[in-house]
Amino acid sequence: MRVIVSGLINIETTLKVRKFPINYYPIDYPFFGINSDVSGVAYNIGKALLALGNDIQITSFIGEDEEGKRILSRLKEERIGNQFIYHELKETPVTVALYDEEGRRQIYCDLKDIQEKNMDFAGLEAAIKDSDLVVLCNTNFNRSLLKKVKKIGKLIASDVHVLSDINDEYNKEFMEYADILFLSDEQLPCSAEQFIFEMKEKYLSKIIVIGLGKKGALLYERSEDRIYRLEAAHVGDVVNTLGAGDALFSCFINYYMKGYSAVEALTRAEIFAALKIRCNGAANGFSSEDIVEKYYKNNDVVVK
Repeated sequence: MRVIVSGLINIETTLKVRKFPINYYPIDYPFFGINSDVSGVAYNIGKALLALGNDIQITSFIGEDEEGKRILSRLKEERIGNQFIYHELKETPVTVALYDEEGRRQIYCDLKDIQEKNMDFAGLEAAIKDSDLVVLCNTNFNRSLLKKVKKIGKLIASDVHVLSDINDEYNKEFMEYADILFLSDEQLPCSAEQFIFEMKEKYLSKIIVIGLGKKGALLYERSEDRIYRLEAAHVGDVVNTLGAGDALFSCFINYYMKGYSAVEALTRAEIFAALKIRCNGAANGFSSEDIVEKYYKNNDVVVK
C-alpha cells in the first residue's frame, strides 16, 4: 500500500517524572529517564506503517539547523525519502514530554513557525495521485490540501487527537473531510458513546474511532451504522504510553486499507498499540505484521 503522510516532524525529549502533579525541587536525577529522539506525528505514523510493510512518503517542514540535520539523518537511516521535506522554518519544532509510571503524560510542543506555512499541492500532486491513502495530520499547513485531495478522489485519514467540542473550530475542516477519523477521549464533554453518536450524525466519515486508552476503543462504521466497543489488549508491562494513539491509528489504516473489516483492523490495532507501549519514546516499539498476527492468535480482544 502506498501512503502519503503529511504532518509534524520534530525532536522529542522525554522525561520520566515521579508523579503528577510535580512537586518543586531544585534538582532530580532520573537515571536513564531522559531521552531525546526524532518524533512527531507524521514520523511516528510513517515509521509505524513502514514497519507494517507499506510504501510511505512523508512531507513536512524543518529548519536549517542541527535538529533538522538530525531528522534528515534519521530519515536516511530508516530509508524514508526526504524529497518532500521542506527546509523553510526558522527553527525545527521540538517537544518535551513528561510521563509517569501510570502512563499519564504532559507534553510541551514548540512548533516554532510551522503553523504559518502552507503545503504546496502542486509539488505533491503526482505522489498523491499514485497513493492509496493520504494521511493529513491536523496541522495548519494541511488545510490547503484537504479539498484538493478529496477532489481527486483519494481517501483521507486524520487524527484530531484531543477534542472537547464537536464544533471545534481548529479541527472542524479535518473532521469534515476525513474518511477515516480518529480522536482521543481525554477531554470529551460527555461519554464517549454519546460523543461518537453525535459525531456520526454531524460528519460524514466512513469510520470514526475514539481511543479510550487502557479501556480500549470505540468504533463507528457507517456502512453498518453500528457502534462497537473493543477492550484494550494486554501483552506486557507498560513502559510509556507516548505514541500509543499514533500506533492505534497507523495499524488500523494498514489493515483496513488491505481489506480487513473495521472490527478486525481495530482489534489488531489494539494489539499493535499494546506492543508499542512496552517501549520508551513515541517513535519506538512498532511491530511487523507477523508479530501482530502471532499475538492476535493468542490474545482475545473483547468486542461488544
